[in-house]
Amino acid sequence: MSTKKRPSVRAIVIQLVSLFVAALVAVFGLFPRIEAPTDAFAQAPGPAFAPPPTPSASAGAPTGVASSSAGPADSAAPADSAAPADSAAIPDGSSDPIDLATAPSGGVPSQAPGTTPFRSPFATPNKGKAVKIKVGMLLNSIDDYDVKTGTFAADFFLSLTSELPMPTLNLDFPNGKVESRTVLADKPTFKLFRYSGEFKSPADLREYPYDSQELEIVIEDDIRGSDQLRFTADPDRTKLGRGFRAVSWQVSYVEARSLSHSYPDRFEGDDLYYSRYMFSLGVERFSSSAAFKVYVPAFVIVLISLLGMWVPPEEMEVRSNSGAPMLAGAVLFHFALMQELPATSYLTRADKVMLGVYGSLVLGMISTWVMFLVPEDKQMLVFRLSRWIVPIASVVGMGLAMRA
Repeated sequence: MSTKKRPSVRAIVIQLVSLFVAALVAVFGLFPRIEAPTDAFAQAPGPAFAPPPTPSASAGAPTGVASSSAGPADSAAPADSAAPADSAAIPDGSSDPIDLATAPSGGVPSQAPGTTPFRSPFATPNKGKAVKIKVGMLLNSIDDYDVKTGTFAADFFLSLTSELPMPTLNLDFPNGKVESRTVLADKPTFKLFRYSGEFKSPADLREYPYDSQELEIVIEDDIRGSDQLRFTADPDRTKLGRGFRAVSWQVSYVEARSLSHSYPDRFEGDDLYYSRYMFSLGVERFSSSAAFKVYVPAFVIVLISLLGMWVPPEEMEVRSNSGAPMLAGAVLFHFALMQELPATSYLTRADKVMLGVYGSLVLGMISTWVMFLVPEDKQMLVFRLSRWIVPIASVVGMGLAMRA
């Protein structure tokens, strides 16, 4: 009579409980992350608009290009020490464009036809060419970058240079807030500031843990549109400070660009464009750190679970109990990874790798259950087949998960 051991009820219960726990974590842990982002900063940016072409000589130049000359009306005296250069106040209230706009039939006021290529009441009528301002930025440091919220602290020097006197500026940062500002120079054609504040850029985590992120600092004048001033990026003055370092990240590129932006949803006839300067810093994770943080633990879990394929049918209870600890370890490890990331509408590369890990563990458990269901004289055949099929299928599954 055969003396081969049958698995105990306790072993089967452990297997079922492990699967139940994994299902709970998948439902209440993984799926809540796969949802549409609710953060306004995570929405796709709108297209860059270029000012409409106009036949008049006072029409705005194309995006990122400004005329090399401007009319006398563009000149403005520099702010004194009592009033900062980017004060929101307009010195002469009578020159406020909205005071010159009229609404004969009610509704939103507009400028007189032919005085400006824009209908917006904030467009300045009979204005000359826009003042071209070259913008340079020296980034001193990036601190406290949080991928989960997309926020980071930045300290930088900002230089503004023009051939003609600049109008009064009211600099605004659409994707952040300034905590401190120091005026180092305030001349009609040259201004130098030092800013520090907190900014926000949405993170793209599709390639996590080998992801690269783009940190942006956006600058715009809050009052004057592109009919009065145009920002252009100065590539020779777009650099990182000496000794710059972003903790846990390495710099991949530094660039700056200018574009025109509009707010057509504010009110009817809001067609005025505003010049924007965008500084971009590309950062990426260290590959060795990413490998040891995600891939090495996942492979160790799979390797240890595959060792159970060599446990013979005579030790069915040992074989049954070998998969449950690895499944619990995989679930806890995946849960820890999810806590470091924000909710996303897609699977990250780490999520796909963990799906491969789960697939390998499930194959091992299925092979054990099949040995339990077949007659004892067939258990050795199942043992020999699963010893080859499960490892090969696991390698293929992990390879597909890594390439997906």
